[in-house]
Amino acid sequence: MLSMLPAVGSPSMAIPIGAILGLPAIPNALAAILGNILPTPFLIVFVRKVFAWMREKSQRLGKIADKYENKARSMGTRLHRGFFVGLMLFVAIPLPLPAMGAWTGSLIAAVFNIRLRIALPAICLGVLIAGTISAGIVYGYISLFS
Repeated sequence: MLSMLPAVGSPSMAIPIGAILGLPAIPNALAAILGNILPTPFLIVFVRKVFAWMREKSQRLGKIADKYENKARSMGTRLHRGFFVGLMLFVAIPLPLPAMGAWTGSLIAAVFNIRLRIALPAICLGVLIAGTISAGIVYGYISLFS
């Protein structure tokens, strides 16, 4: 459930928390990966509509939407060529930062109008790579020192 939240943002943050709670490696990694992938298609499809709604509702909400859209544009301009590989690598880097992962990857895909059939597999593959790396590091470290 944690990996579905935008503040957590990636399995690289949810997997260590699950490990601390004593969850077994494979169920923890699978839950974190699937939880992170689940909101992705909805984000890609609906984020532009949500931003438009925010701009209509109030100037303050519009500024928030502009902030996130500009952030996605600045990150996405580096990915302009080879969106599939760029998006996959962006999501796959297992840094425990809220600005990385499927949520930001979905936002970049929506802002740059990347087709769902290109963006979704790239993001899913990136989440799978990040989750595998994170689980390997976390549970390898635990088994080394326990």
